[in-house]
Amino acid sequence: MTTSAGLQKNALGLTESTIMGVAGTAPVFSIAATSATLMAGVGVLAPASLLYCGLIMFGVTFAYMYLNRLDANAGASYAWVGTIFNRTLGFLSGWALLVASAVFMVSGTIPAATATLELIDPARINDTGTVTLVAAGWLIAVSAVLIKGIKLTSYVQVVLTMVELVILVAIVGAALMKFSSHPVHPLSLADFSLTRFSPHLFTLGALTALFFYWGWDVTVNLNEETRDGGWIAGLGSLLAMLIIIALFILFAVATLMVLTDGEIQAANANVVFAIAEKLFPKPWSYMAVLAVMLSTLGTLETSILQFTRTMFAQGRDGMLHPRYARLHPSWNTPWIATLAIAVFGLVLLFLASSMPSVSQIIQDSVDAIGFQAAFYYGLACLACVWHVWRTQPKTPFNVVFLMLWPLGSALFLWFVGLYSLPTFTLTSDIIAVGGILLGFLPYWLNRRARQALAQD
Repeated sequence: MTTSAGLQKNALGLTESTIMGVAGTAPVFSIAATSATLMAGVGVLAPASLLYCGLIMFGVTFAYMYLNRLDANAGASYAWVGTIFNRTLGFLSGWALLVASAVFMVSGTIPAATATLELIDPARINDTGTVTLVAAGWLIAVSAVLIKGIKLTSYVQVVLTMVELVILVAIVGAALMKFSSHPVHPLSLADFSLTRFSPHLFTLGALTALFFYWGWDVTVNLNEETRDGGWIAGLGSLLAMLIIIALFILFAVATLMVLTDGEIQAANANVVFAIAEKLFPKPWSYMAVLAVMLSTLGTLETSILQFTRTMFAQGRDGMLHPRYARLHPSWNTPWIATLAIAVFGLVLLFLASSMPSVSQIIQDSVDAIGFQAAFYYGLACLACVWHVWRTQPKTPFNVVFLMLWPLGSALFLWFVGLYSLPTFTLTSDIIAVGGILLGFLPYWLNRRARQALAQD
């Protein structure tokens, strides 16, 4: 089967596109995995950090919306950067997303596995081998759904995300009702003032908050499978960003209202469950564990979607082997690309199982993903700025929303990425930087193959 039939057209509408974008950020997982780190760094300024980092990410969103209207291509950043700048930068932009998504096969499946064990066999939750086996099972199951088709994938995603959001809203609502009159950490509008931040504190908060927002751009990777993809996919990403920024800020406020500093740090990656235990009697508090499991499965699905659609586009263009652009004859999905990330994810999982701590595995992968996301988001923003500067009238809207805002976002994201490298472990640095540089090998090999074909 070749790519002639193309990906399944008109499979997604605005609702599905928006839900995909929300699920891509894994609201509950992001909160559970990084809230303790964020609050340890900036304390009561955590909601403000999420707000300002969200505003920075809106610059990326506006750039993506504009570029998506220019070219609704499943490769997204890879295709746009390659067209506007050059094929090498375009390939590296797409490659950074491939590496980040592949690394997430570890940091995404492990929390799903630990949440599963929390529900069925809590005694084995710290057994790295058992956690790895359960994580591998979830990875295989999600990959099977994705190969079956985008419609089934969207149905599963809608169910997972809606249940997750209902639980999240219930926890936030209960926290606000029970603790608004006597919060553990009293908050005021002054805590949202930029004057409360030092440059170091602001950067520290943004570095952690960046991981909260990564993944919403899956909407544009699905633009070829979305009805009126040039418009709807971009609008879905904007709506998703509006929803998740509100959720993240509200949950940060709820966390500070309910938990003491000691409870937040003791909870570590179980902040959501710690809050639920103070709000609801057992077994109702275990709905937080269910939410973490659903959230990680949902974002695992969207990460594989981003990986396979980017690899599909690169294979279609000859930047990677054409096998990755082959579609299943019945389901119109890039099944070979899906199998590739499933196998690679399984290998990474079993390699990671040799590490002494589950939490260290997650932290190293989260750090690497944040750096790689900053790299390819920044490239797309600069591509938007350059294209608008050269081809579009300098109206106030274009100057503010398509030039200055994306430019500021790109520069800040790259600054945060470089600033963070010395704070990473050696493993994180190798994955973050080495993973991107490794892309030169397949780029060179495929360029030689294309040159050989041209000469024949």
